[in-house]
Amino acid sequence: MQVQRVVLNSRPGKDGVPVPENFRLEKTSLTPDLKDGEVLVRTIYLSVDPYMRCRMNEDTGAEYLLPWQLSECLDGGGVGMVESSRCTSCSEGDVVTSFNWPWQTHAVMKGSVLQKLNPQLVDGHLSHFLGAVGITGLTALLGMREKGHVSKGANQTLVVSGAAGACGSLAGQIGRLDGCVRVVGICGSEEKCKALVEDLGFSAAINYRQDDVPTKLKECCPDGIDVYFDNVGGLISDTVIAQMNNGGHVILCGQISQYNKDVPYPPPLNDKTQEALQRKHITRERFMVLNYMSKAEAALCELSQWVKSGQIKVLETVVNGIENMGVAFCSMMKGGNIGKQIIKISE
Repeated sequence: MQVQRVVLNSRPGKDGVPVPENFRLEKTSLTPDLKDGEVLVRTIYLSVDPYMRCRMNEDTGAEYLLPWQLSECLDGGGVGMVESSRCTSCSEGDVVTSFNWPWQTHAVMKGSVLQKLNPQLVDGHLSHFLGAVGITGLTALLGMREKGHVSKGANQTLVVSGAAGACGSLAGQIGRLDGCVRVVGICGSEEKCKALVEDLGFSAAINYRQDDVPTKLKECCPDGIDVYFDNVGGLISDTVIAQMNNGGHVILCGQISQYNKDVPYPPPLNDKTQEALQRKHITRERFMVLNYMSKAEAALCELSQWVKSGQIKVLETVVNGIENMGVAFCSMMKGGNIGKQIIKISE
């Protein structure tokens, strides 16, 4: 069987910015003679996510992330269908997912690493299993619940950076549903600002490329900021933390502005921001969703109900074809996507 796959062609250059040429499309043969416990899967959707930028380095800077190897097939979140099986837990026609799905049009995988999915949870929108009703949704929901300390009636203001991305767009909606009276998103275009306010129900949105962020934050958050869902780090986060109230909470989810730089994760804060956190007793602990997987099943049910009822709106940017994985990844790293960046591999 002839399949196509994407391998790591080279690591990013000195400026650290990934380019499509870092990825290479190859043709290879697959022998569908399955061993006991194996299944042949057809890939339907693949995901590209900011954390993958760390995997392009020889050292990811995170003990739980393995680096991608040169000239080897890449992997990440994927959804597909079982086409043949020699595994008792998977049958032909099952829809399955994995965190370590190879970037291939078809693959032979161990059934034990696959999780069986119920398409009814997403009304047949299988790509949602990589976003709103998958690890991204869990990150947004459990991040808010475990580190945000939102309570109804407490008149809290939430700010989300990277607010039009896969995780941020969900975190803002969850904050609103959980009781925040004001939800403000920071993003990088007027189109994204419009989507946040008109489609997702954010109270306001700030375009960091055009607006004076400190001034706009004061206008949008007259009572200060109680909860900050941080996806970007850097200067934007320094600006938000400077306007946070005493006893506030920072949910340290991602630091995309820093991923192309050679710094440890999470990157160190400047002295002024560090002092503000201490003086105002603001909590800022790194959030890792993998530490909370015991709560995943209940959280996914809740997310599914919200999505099906329309209480959470799902935004996606879908690109067709495995040959466009590298282009889609580089676009996502520059903020070219609204919502989750998905690559459709087959019907």
